[in-house]
Amino acid sequence: MAQRRTLLRMLRIQRVLVKYGLDDVISATHLLRPMRFVFYFFPRRRDSDAPLGERIRLALEELGPIFVKFGQTLSTRRDLLPKDIADELAKLQDAVPPFPAEQALAIVEGAYGQPVDDVFERFDREPLAAASIAQVHTAQIKNGAEVIVKVLRPGVQEQIEQDLDVLRVLARLAAKYWQHGKRLKPEEVVAEYESTIIDELDLMREAANTAQLKRNFQGSDLLYVPDIYWDYCRPEVMVQERIFGTPISDMDTLRATGTNIQALAENGVEIFFTQVFEHNFFHADMHPGNIFVLHTDPDKPKYAAVDFGIVGTLSPSDQRYLAENFLAFFDRDYHRIARLHLDSGWVPAGTRIDQLESAVRTVCEPIFNKPLEEISFAQVLMRLFRVAQRFNVEIQPQMILLHKTLFNIEGLGRELYPQLDLWKTAHPVMKRWMKDRMGPRAMLGDFRDNLPHVREALRDLPGAIHRLAAQAASGNVNINIRGEEIERLRDELVRQRKQRFWLTLAAGIGIATAITLALLALQ
Repeated sequence: MAQRRTLLRMLRIQRVLVKYGLDDVISATHLLRPMRFVFYFFPRRRDSDAPLGERIRLALEELGPIFVKFGQTLSTRRDLLPKDIADELAKLQDAVPPFPAEQALAIVEGAYGQPVDDVFERFDREPLAAASIAQVHTAQIKNGAEVIVKVLRPGVQEQIEQDLDVLRVLARLAAKYWQHGKRLKPEEVVAEYESTIIDELDLMREAANTAQLKRNFQGSDLLYVPDIYWDYCRPEVMVQERIFGTPISDMDTLRATGTNIQALAENGVEIFFTQVFEHNFFHADMHPGNIFVLHTDPDKPKYAAVDFGIVGTLSPSDQRYLAENFLAFFDRDYHRIARLHLDSGWVPAGTRIDQLESAVRTVCEPIFNKPLEEISFAQVLMRLFRVAQRFNVEIQPQMILLHKTLFNIEGLGRELYPQLDLWKTAHPVMKRWMKDRMGPRAMLGDFRDNLPHVREALRDLPGAIHRLAAQAASGNVNINIRGEEIERLRDELVRQRKQRFWLTLAAGIGIATAITLALLALQ
């Protein structure tokens, strides 16, 4: 049944492409290409003379949430797209066709078990905005606060599950037959995306994400996060404070009010790096439809963000790896970048470090210390792809959200303030993070936090040594490790492969610190 459903979904995708005159996409797709002529027997296609950007947007809207999100991401990269297509795809950020208000009311009343007018002082039937997963209505709760009510689209979960089935099939085929399948790990990438998109279907999770972001930026002059009204939140309905700000894409209004655009752009970079490295909890859906500007003080504009259905985190080892790479880039230490890739296990162990260093230098040197407007990221992406192919760089699925977010941020910065020096703005944030995490105070803090575990291990050590010595003396050494423990150990070894260098360094510093502290205590 699942296979039949997947096949039907694939056929529908191609039917929609034909409907909107996007036949070239089918011709370039190997899968089911021989069946493309079947679709010409369907009712007349949409006029192919309509603008290409409009036809692409309409096709993505009809295909559903996953395709809309793909279009949203592309819309932020005007350096990679013709202007007319970018303008059309930008409409996917907040102009997706809404579903009927009657359905929204039915979902809301079903969630609360009572009429909507008994729950809210006012509930506006006309939606404020509609997106691929949900749509938003404005309302007023009983205490008089103005809020937005986010309501899941009816049937969205079933539609997404169908598309995930398609993606899994395509990933399995790619992993088996594509020459780059092993290196690019399509099945793992789809699995990572699946966990992300499924989480987005639970609005209680989004509410919790919002609350966490608000705590992280409490009192900050950089970012405002709206309040959540928990008593009104359900898995399919979320209620939060309404933001009255200017959409980040409304450059005319921002300029007319005298907003400091340069400060706004620089603050955006600092927000991103602060979320990723200091908080390790970042907004991973930062397209322009989710970002507003509060400019009551035009010289000190402040961001306001919404829609935290997708957030990302990194492991400590991945954080350190990225920070070291950024800092090495800022210092033009290309040998260090190559060494980090090798030590992390992201390139094969036999890779010649001098060749990798030269390839990295070739990609990075032309864009160093240049403002965004002078960088062709289309060329940079092509060069990076060639380097990845040549040196068999493995895709890291856990980094997909971060890459997507950085992709959005860079595109947003290019539109907002093309003169922005991304590297100059980010460098102080990275330096501060490394000092906080790797400095002497941080090391002493880690040692203090782990002291109880060290003390407990030392207390058990004599008994363990005695038992092992007794077994050795009798010639009967038994080491009992259960199957699940072996699996757990194997998984742990795989995870630690990337951070071997840092663990060794940290252990050396930790031992030296411990010895120094012990000697000082004896004096």
